[in-house]
Amino acid sequence: MNPRIASLVLAVGFVLPVLPAAAALGSVADAPVSSVKPISKEVRELGEKVAKKAAAFLRAQQDKATGGWSIPEKGPSFPAITALVVSGLLSEPGANASDDSIARGVAFVLSKQQKDGGIYDQILPSYNTAISLSMLSKVDTPAAKAAIKPAQDFLKGLQFGETANAGAHKESPEAVSKDNPFYGGWGYGSKGRPDVSNVSFVLQALHDSGVPGDDEAFRRALVFLQRTQMVDTFKGMKINDQEYAKGSMQGGFIYSAGAGKDKAGQGETNAGEIEETMDDGTKVSRLRAYGSMTYAGFKSYLYADLKHDDPRVLAAMGWIKDNYTLSENPGMGNSGYYYYLITFAKAMRAYGEPVLEVQEETGKMKKADWREDLIKALAAHQNADGSFKELDKRWMETNPILITAYSLNAVGEALK
Repeated sequence: MNPRIASLVLAVGFVLPVLPAAAALGSVADAPVSSVKPISKEVRELGEKVAKKAAAFLRAQQDKATGGWSIPEKGPSFPAITALVVSGLLSEPGANASDDSIARGVAFVLSKQQKDGGIYDQILPSYNTAISLSMLSKVDTPAAKAAIKPAQDFLKGLQFGETANAGAHKESPEAVSKDNPFYGGWGYGSKGRPDVSNVSFVLQALHDSGVPGDDEAFRRALVFLQRTQMVDTFKGMKINDQEYAKGSMQGGFIYSAGAGKDKAGQGETNAGEIEETMDDGTKVSRLRAYGSMTYAGFKSYLYADLKHDDPRVLAAMGWIKDNYTLSENPGMGNSGYYYYLITFAKAMRAYGEPVLEVQEETGKMKKADWREDLIKALAAHQNADGSFKELDKRWMETNPILITAYSLNAVGEALK
């Protein structure tokens, strides 16, 4: 363990760093990826091979009748899955809306836009609309452009806050004030609470479709994001005002500020608990931050126009540097692994620094190029037919179309 970093002990008995390594870094200047050394020819060729095989697999899985992907025989469909596939195909060199597979996929997604502006098929309005909006923002057709503003307005109406539109959808939140732990968030709707994953998807969609980072929706989202970041105070800034984060110095993110309306303000994580050592030497159990949500929250901060030297960004980057890995979803093992990879890739692309100084398990620091590490990790998990290996049953990651779409999008970010 790096001696300059304080540590905490997991409930399962091993050591994890607490104090973000970024505490000693100071301001980090923004630098576009295009201004730095490109990835090696060998790794780029590997990444292009991974992408080509993944795209071929996905094209072969398109539903002939509807033009969508992963269409169930009965029950509602998920336009978000089709949108993820199309987004991945659009990352191929020379791809555009005139491509037959892409055009049919776009048409399927547009067919699911409702009168309220949302893009969904009965369920999960926020999730499906957000991912669909991100994809449509990349499509230069009149129909796609016409769908953007209604989708943006619909998503804004689903945000927990003073302007929540309870009539927008049967699962829309009631209006809440800023002192409500759920203020500023978005959720699936069915459980009555927002979460960092949905916040990340919505802010990605708003960002991709041209909504500026100083928009009120982003400002409200910052309140929720801070309440899901496991850090009390950092570099003089009070970040999380909830009791479950009191004294915490992890820097990463948990899933939500509560598992439901009756548990608002209790926090929620999928990674169990850890023991943290407080300033007075006492040990206190705290909700454990984990990989996919940390990158989701980190990316959302960047889309909200927070700078690299903002204490909230520095605290999250500290966790990232101390827990950097592409072999698992940190804190979750293989659960949500492919979701972790796409979230990791988009977050690192948004950050703009391809090479990071990260901590090894031995405590020593090393330089890591996230693009090359990601490509190699994806290549190791790809099947001969272009799909990806099933690693865990959680969060729909037994669906080969979904995890291949995640992977194609992820490798696309690394190859940009």
